[in-house]
Amino acid sequence: MSKSQISTNIRKLRFFHDEMTQKELADKVGVTRQTIAAIEKGKYSPSLELAFRIALVFKTPLEEVFSYHPAEDEK
Repeated sequence: MSKSQISTNIRKLRFFHDEMTQKELADKVGVTRQTIAAIEKGKYSPSLELAFRIALVFKTPLEEVFSYHPAEDEK
C-alpha cells in the first residue's frame, strides 16, 4: 500500500506575504515554528482546523495552500 501525499505552498505564500517567517506564521495560527517547518517539509499533515487557519492567514482558498495526491492504489 503506497502512502498518499499532501503538498503545500506555504513557503511560497510566506515569501509573497512580506517574507513572513515560519515563527510569524506559527504565532498567527497558534502552533510552534517547528510544526510549520514540519508541514512545509511534508513530514507532518496538519489537522483540518489548522489547515483552514493557515489559509485564512494568507486570505487564500484551502486548495491553493494544500493539495492532495492520492497513492497509486487509491486512484
